[in-house]
Amino acid sequence: MISNQIIQTSIDELKAITKVDLCVFDLSGSWVAGSVDTLDLNPALIRDFASSPADSQVIGTHHLLKIYDEGDLLFVLVAKGFSDDVYMVGKIATCQIQNLVIAYKEKIDRNGFFQNLIMDNLLLVDVYNRAKKLRIDVNVPRVIYLVEATGEKASMVMELLKGMFSSQTGDYVTAVDENSVILIKSVDAEATGKDLETVAETIVDMASTEIMVSVRVSLGTMVHELKDLSKSYKEAKMAMDVGKIFYAEKSVAAYHSLGIGRLIYQLPINLCKIFIEEIFGDNIPTELDDETLNTLNKFFENNLNVSETARQLYVHRNTLVYRIERIQESTGLNLRTFDDALTFKIALMVANYMKYLDDAE
Repeated sequence: MISNQIIQTSIDELKAITKVDLCVFDLSGSWVAGSVDTLDLNPALIRDFASSPADSQVIGTHHLLKIYDEGDLLFVLVAKGFSDDVYMVGKIATCQIQNLVIAYKEKIDRNGFFQNLIMDNLLLVDVYNRAKKLRIDVNVPRVIYLVEATGEKASMVMELLKGMFSSQTGDYVTAVDENSVILIKSVDAEATGKDLETVAETIVDMASTEIMVSVRVSLGTMVHELKDLSKSYKEAKMAMDVGKIFYAEKSVAAYHSLGIGRLIYQLPINLCKIFIEEIFGDNIPTELDDETLNTLNKFFENNLNVSETARQLYVHRNTLVYRIERIQESTGLNLRTFDDALTFKIALMVANYMKYLDDAE
């Protein structure tokens, strides 16, 4: 139900323009909003008018008009004055409040609709029927962006996104829990993965500069029909988890670029444990010191190029070779060969995944 404060604001604005005293009552004759001091009709008169078939009535110096919501009587509006101009002002006020009621309902209904849609709580026939009623195009390409903050900061992020993206352009902002905000973004059908990631990077930058909040953003793949939004949401949710585990240094995680991390994320934990034990025994990679882990990550980033890695780490080439040989002695894997480097990289990611699950428990 629309709040009394919203109605009061609308009445105040109309009175400031027309100089006509207006008041809104509920069907029991109780005051809702307006100039309560000057419009002191007997509540019984309001109730009698509400139960009558007439849409308007004059009682003394007051014009009474009915406000409907999709055919159901919702309020009674009273305009004070004798002239026809007062009656016209009353009609304008009635239309204004009816439109506010409709807009408010659509906002609430759209929010609930999208929440149920992405959570797969709607039948296919309901998706199309409700989308038509809410005037939502069902065939627009869309992508789900999941923006994660914590506690009260999530509400700040939601307000930021509502300012950045408008429903007028087909974008909608909602939430399914207290820490995450969901952006349902309409996109060009020809948009590339990089184009979609640019939107996410913009959100991260705006949150940092405008409201001083650090956020993580993940996104699913593009879907071309409204009914498939739940698929994009599930992908964005997986991307958020995978990003935290394997790409913690990045603020943006796109489902289409998760790589091998997505595969590992879906492996049974028992299989992960067996793999780690076969490769490392008790000396799992998470127990390596920060210097060694940093060296490994940079070595992999440079495609096993020893000279370039040494240059970027500001160490002598022989120092880097020594560190790599030390890992070979403890694991039996020669990281300068592709197969062993790939095995070690996968094992390192699996170990991080297992640690993430242990911390979560």
